[in-house]
Amino acid sequence: MELIIGSHVSFSSKEQLLGSVNEALSYNANTFMFYTGSTQSTQRSVINEELTYEAYKKMVEGGINSSNVIVHAPYIVNFANRKDEDKYIFYVNFFSEELSRVKTLGFDKIVLHPGSAVNCSREEGLKNISDAINLVFEKTSETKILLEFMAGKGNELGTSIDELKQIIDNIKDKERIRVCLDTCHMNDSGIDINDFDSFLDSFDSKIGISYISCVHVNDSKNIIGSHKDRHENIGYGTIGFDALNKVVHNERLKGIPFILETPWVNRNEKDEYPPYKFEIDNFRKEKFIDFIQ
Repeated sequence: MELIIGSHVSFSSKEQLLGSVNEALSYNANTFMFYTGSTQSTQRSVINEELTYEAYKKMVEGGINSSNVIVHAPYIVNFANRKDEDKYIFYVNFFSEELSRVKTLGFDKIVLHPGSAVNCSREEGLKNISDAINLVFEKTSETKILLEFMAGKGNELGTSIDELKQIIDNIKDKERIRVCLDTCHMNDSGIDINDFDSFLDSFDSKIGISYISCVHVNDSKNIIGSHKDRHENIGYGTIGFDALNKVVHNERLKGIPFILETPWVNRNEKDEYPPYKFEIDNFRKEKFIDFIQ
């Protein structure tokens, strides 16, 4: 089975999905991930059907299957915080609209940062997340929510298999809840990526590997267990290429999309470029070739 790999790409109000697809194809990717608007606000442009149609033609020509494309939710949604009930319901409604927007674009997976425990205990925060997702599912159909495994920065929730399990256990519609792993987040939360199969064993026994629907592949600037969440280019961080290559080519994760969220390379102010074409090529060849020096 062909490796399904791509990266985060942009989604502008002008070119929308067509621009996203063109960017992904420029990296020789066969999948991609995007936000449908700002990561820090609820403002959204109207979906242009003509641009979407042209994008799908390009996807077919370029070998990108829509079932492998991932949408990411904006960061402002924090379902763990329910101190202000009106605000909580506002974000439930906004996120429900975002799921409908994803469906309109023809995709069925959206990644969500579970949330941060603010003005509440971790237990209360986890329940608030489950309650919000249940409300969202009542208002929508089909689109799956992928809970992202987090690094544990501040009061972040979803930083362990047990916390993700607790959220999932309280979701009524299990068919629409899934998990997105993130190698940088996992490292920073205290998980040794060099022992990835042991992690999968534990995940499988507690939740089930079938729940893993996407992996964000990132190296880390931080030592294991630092809880900082700072991504690094593949092969230039503390995890290293070999460990990440074993994740990407793990037999137990065949057929799911791998998404790069590594930073642009900054040689100087006049020489900045995306690394994704090089990183994708390295993973396909299973050989690290230095693209920065």
